[in-house]
Amino acid sequence: MLEKGYINHQEITTITITINQQTKQIETFTRLKMAGFHALVMAVLVMGIAFHSTLIDATIAKSMYFNWGAHHSSILGNGDDLRLVLDQTSGSGIQSKRAFLFGSIEMLIKLVPGNSAGTVTAYYLSSTGAKHDEIDFEFLGNSTGEPYTVHTNIYTQGQGNKEQQFKLWFDPTSGYHNYTIHWNPTQVVWYVDSMPIRVFRNYESEGIAYPNQQGMRVYSSLWNADNWATRGGLVKIDWTSAPFVASYRRFRARACKWNGPVSISLCAIPTPGNWWMSPVYKQLSNGQQAQLKWVRDNYMIYNYCTDFKRFKGQIPPECSKPQF
Repeated sequence: MLEKGYINHQEITTITITINQQTKQIETFTRLKMAGFHALVMAVLVMGIAFHSTLIDATIAKSMYFNWGAHHSSILGNGDDLRLVLDQTSGSGIQSKRAFLFGSIEMLIKLVPGNSAGTVTAYYLSSTGAKHDEIDFEFLGNSTGEPYTVHTNIYTQGQGNKEQQFKLWFDPTSGYHNYTIHWNPTQVVWYVDSMPIRVFRNYESEGIAYPNQQGMRVYSSLWNADNWATRGGLVKIDWTSAPFVASYRRFRARACKWNGPVSISLCAIPTPGNWWMSPVYKQLSNGQQAQLKWVRDNYMIYNYCTDFKRFKGQIPPECSKPQF
């Protein structure tokens, strides 16, 4: 769906040594040195990205590990098929080995079929600590024949309360569908099968917090949330339908690897390797804006920005800003 790009900034030193061993590139560096140290550093960075611009399509087995309920989880086939299971004894969860800052995180997911009321299948990015950042997809189960609720939220510096919810225009239990979080210094976009359903733009210059200072790992889990998930907790899990199974395929992180605070600047440099910095990703196209409007006009069921009662008339400041 999105362009390729996968960066390891720790390899820059090795790349520099390799380049210096080649006569032609030594001459290039000699000429660039006359332009100053900054130009030299930028050249090394760009060359390093050019030599390592191929997307590494690691499997789920290589990219992730079980962080709880491992006995209720399994990776099948070639290592790129995952099952998370929930029953009365336990749910299960998985997380990525690496953290990322900016890029595109995508997964094919087939949600729990049948009567899934009370269950939640979560798929999200998160850092750690009290002031963590987080970008959420949560799929709230429902009674047989009724649509799932897609619950989205974003946390910045530990502050959330930015929920938007949608119904889906297809049956998410009958097959795999692509759920993607695209994230760069300008905006966060939630996609369902390449269709944008929500945008959160960066208005940090106006005092509105934005998640751009912390690397985030990828998480997914299947768990019992029948105290709130379905009709506010009124509908409980029917354990006679257990075990509940969510299935996953093809996790892909086309994203900048987090290597500590240095990544805050390195992942935001506008180079060919940092493809998410391209102008085309700074704002949705006219066609994408039309798709966004269609989804929100027809399938949005809750928007924190219109919940005046909840916020006692003090709607969060980003709600008055364009979000596309």
